[in-house]
Amino acid sequence: MSVTSHRPTGFHPLSVPLLIGGMVAIALGVFGRVHAPTGFAVGPAGFSAALPMKAWLTTGAFVLAAVQVISALSMWGKLGISIPPAVHRWSGRLAFLLTIPVAFHCLYALGLQYDVPRVLAHSLLGCFFYGLFTAKMLVLPKRGTPGWTLPVIGGLAFTALVGLWLTSSFWFFTTIGFKV
Repeated sequence: MSVTSHRPTGFHPLSVPLLIGGMVAIALGVFGRVHAPTGFAVGPAGFSAALPMKAWLTTGAFVLAAVQVISALSMWGKLGISIPPAVHRWSGRLAFLLTIPVAFHCLYALGLQYDVPRVLAHSLLGCFFYGLFTAKMLVLPKRGTPGWTLPVIGGLAFTALVGLWLTSSFWFFTTIGFKV
């Protein structure tokens, strides 16, 4: 009798990372809604105020996310040029780090708001982004996941970040102006 190893394929290896990512997104939304906003959180560290800090850090994350897409396409052989995988890893790490003070300020100082459609979209996209990011980090070391997994989750995370940038930084720059 021969014993064959069972290698998981299909959707099964994704279920736990997606469930945990979904729980992260929901937990952030619930915390943002039930937490009493303080109106202040992170010191602007070199910026004139919190809003310019958030607009510029989100813009930096947005630019690095574009580097993520280009380097991912290169790694998958879709560009015909070779970009070292380290560029993809480090641009992702830096983009994520730039979002931390922004997310902290949004959650702690402002909470999840739903009175203004732009702000509601921004709040929901923020929760969605961190849920996707969590799922992507949990899927990375897994074997047996479908080949479309990382491109789809990464593409959704990029799309969420674009939406976050449009509903925050773009709004800030076109409404308030380019302030530091």
